[in-house]
Amino acid sequence: MFVEPNLGSKNKGPLQNTGWVEVITGAMFSGKTEELIRRLNRAIIARQKVEIFKPVIDKRYHDAYVVSHNETQIRSTPVNFSQDILLLAGNSDVVGIDEAQFFDHHLTEVVTKLADQGKRLIIAGLDMDYLGKPFGPMPALMAIAEFVTKVHPICIRCGAIAVYSHRLTKDKDTVVVGEKDVYEPLCRTCYNDSEKHSK
Repeated sequence: MFVEPNLGSKNKGPLQNTGWVEVITGAMFSGKTEELIRRLNRAIIARQKVEIFKPVIDKRYHDAYVVSHNETQIRSTPVNFSQDILLLAGNSDVVGIDEAQFFDHHLTEVVTKLADQGKRLIIAGLDMDYLGKPFGPMPALMAIAEFVTKVHPICIRCGAIAVYSHRLTKDKDTVVVGEKDVYEPLCRTCYNDSEKHSK
């Protein structure tokens, strides 16, 4: 379980306000959003100022809430572009971003600016798309992050550790928002086997 870094008494002064970036990533159904909400709730309990954002495209459970697959939820602000986050983060101490893979590639620049302002950024997103390719700004976000947590679901076919979000439909668009009716978590072996049979 991730525990927030303790800057300790030696870091009095400017270093106390140092920002940092945390990325929570993995395949679908791995608990990314649940872990994001857990960390954000801890910050809220600590009376820190928290702002949470998600892409407008994500309306699976609710328009204005970030909701995990097990229905844990927290209020958020839906935004169209990553630059909107820079404008709306205001005087927050902690900024949460869900479904980061759906944002444009300027998100890395936005996150860096906010961390440079002393904010803690907690970001959740898919590492790979349905083809097993790096997804949107996620590789760059992982590269600049101080902390990266990779979580794994269980392969629905064999029970091994899953790393792929296998699409069950024939849709070829990179972005297709969906749930268990559209995606299933698969391990490397089951994913490769599935890809062979679909050709």
